[in-house]
Amino acid sequence: MTDGGWAATRPETALLMLAAHGGPDEDDALSVRVRHEPGYVLITVAGEVDFASAAGLRERLFTLAKAGRPLVADLDRVSFIDAAGLGVLVGAARQAAAHGAGLRVVCARRRVRRLFGLTHLDQAVPVAESLAEVQVAAGADAEAV
Repeated sequence: MTDGGWAATRPETALLMLAAHGGPDEDDALSVRVRHEPGYVLITVAGEVDFASAAGLRERLFTLAKAGRPLVADLDRVSFIDAAGLGVLVGAARQAAAHGAGLRVVCARRRVRRLFGLTHLDQAVPVAESLAEVQVAAGADAEAV
């Protein structure tokens, strides 16, 4: 594929499917949906975010970060995330900041949010329980400027 597996370069919604272990097994597959909302880009991640799938996720997040729009990564459907996945999110947050935006994570799963707290990555990547919480925080950030 010449487009790196992406359906289109900037559709309203794009989907990327990555097989973590080389097969289409649903338990291993990572899917990434991108939706351009007014004021931010929503990236919904599902499946396993591990060493095998991190490179594809990194490529997509870094590309989105370069556009300079705020990013929101929804991890509610992530069944597993390792250090490589966490590193991708931190790197994307730094990339977004370098382009005048930011990255926030949304996840209702307590164990995923806990990983950010235990590793202190929540200081680099703000984590919220819901999209509504992120939208309120983003509104407060805009008013403070």
